Amino acid sequence: MENPRRPHRSDPVGLPAMTRIILISVGFLCVALGALGLLLPVMPTTPFLLLAAACFARSSPRFYDWLLNLRLFGTLIRNWQQTRSIPIRAKLLAIAAILVLGGASLIFFIERTLFRILVAIILLLHILLIVSIRSSEAARTTEKD
Repeated sequence: MENPRRPHRSDPVGLPAMTRIILISVGFLCVALGALGLLLPVMPTTPFLLLAAACFARSSPRFYDWLLNLRLFGTLIRNWQQTRSIPIRAKLLAIAAILVLGGASLIFFIERTLFRILVAIILLLHILLIVSIRSSEAARTTEKD
């Protein structure tokens, strides 16, 4: 009789089936939230994608490879894993999206002054976070030295 605590041989990562299912589910939820973050200025994209990559790396090599090979997200994740940096173009696009979409939200959709101030602070904090992360171009220059 097979030991129930011992992973099945066909399981490439050695985790119990339920743990793999949970990690894969959380991974896909994070990919969806990351994609949603592209459209919503108060919701970050990168942390969700990095969490999805971590979940897939532990649970499914196939889904991990799929995520890293996505045209939209793969380069960002690989840059972060290798250099802990974000490309300047991605930073500029993120800041522009925050300003345009967040600004439109502040002007057209939020009526109460207190909420406007709160959302403005959240948007500003996101911009400061993006600016504070090292740019990929700067990371490459540092590595060459």
